[in-house]
Amino acid sequence: MPLGHRAGARGAGDAPASAPPATVNKAAYNAKMLALANLPPWRNCAPVGAAARARRRPAKQQPRMRAAVRKVASHRRLRRQAAPLPPCKPRLWPVHTVYPNAGALLPFRRIVAYYGNFFSPRMGVLGAYPPAEVLAKLKAQAAAWARADPTTPVVPAIDYIAVSAQEDPGRNGKYILHMPPDQIEKALHMADSIHGLLFLDVQPGWSTVRAEVPRLAPYLKLPNVELALDPEFDLVPGKRPGAWRGTMGAAAINFAARYLARLAVKYHLPPKILVVHRFTQRMVTDYHAIRPLPEVEIVMDMDGFGSPYLKISTYKSFIASQPVQFTGFKLFYKNDRWHGSRLMTPAQVLRLSPRPIFILYQ
Repeated sequence: MPLGHRAGARGAGDAPASAPPATVNKAAYNAKMLALANLPPWRNCAPVGAAARARRRPAKQQPRMRAAVRKVASHRRLRRQAAPLPPCKPRLWPVHTVYPNAGALLPFRRIVAYYGNFFSPRMGVLGAYPPAEVLAKLKAQAAAWARADPTTPVVPAIDYIAVSAQEDPGRNGKYILHMPPDQIEKALHMADSIHGLLFLDVQPGWSTVRAEVPRLAPYLKLPNVELALDPEFDLVPGKRPGAWRGTMGAAAINFAARYLARLAVKYHLPPKILVVHRFTQRMVTDYHAIRPLPEVEIVMDMDGFGSPYLKISTYKSFIASQPVQFTGFKLFYKNDRWHGSRLMTPAQVLRLSPRPIFILYQ
């Protein structure tokens, strides 16, 4: 689907804006965020602002019993019915944070992306098939999501690992490999050919987000290029990628968001998107300190593989229960099918609360 509202000359527009950027339509944004929250109905509690006379739901009818026992049970039941309902716990979703600037993609469109690296078929779809076949599969997958949720148009995307963690230290001693420009251009060309987005994925290894993100500025300043961070591979010296799981704090994530915000302001871009992958508690620390910005929308993406039960449990534990702004969900064509399991369908993912707005296939 064309991204007409995100179009712009690449690298153009360093002149200061004559007026502050407009914010998104707040009423439309709030309505869409509430729909994405997919909240279950209140049960046996009084929502905020509910009438004080609210009462508990009547208990189910008791089975037959002796008259004396039935009389006592009836008295207790009446007391329960007359008791005021306890207040409901505050809802975590939708998240109340800053409104994005005008032109924001989220939450009005859902992103469906294919992940990987052209040098490795084991790292995802991008390296497993020729580009034309990848794009054909991506279009079909995006169409399936559009059918599953007709209220949310779909934007296709390429999620390319531009900084890849390695098992060997390499020349720089950082256990990372920087993809050459021609490979990033290849990914960008694929995204452009389907009027989609390109996410550049960073696995920091022994380097840092502060060192790696600015290296991608020539691409991140483009209107359809976004950023993704992979805390699993954010490691301290002494811990080798693949042997250890990394962790990333709010400071690094906020640095990336602020860096993207500066690019958005300098080049007059619509809000950028920052995706953070996660599937354990320690993988992202102090989530409550992560700060979305008017220029940057943040997606916390459930990155774990396994059975539907395991994936849903991980999503509830580390994404839904620790709200930042938006949520994502990764699906693995191979690893999710291990041990006779099955790949979750769009309809099954859309039953989650909140509904993910970023869908990634590996």
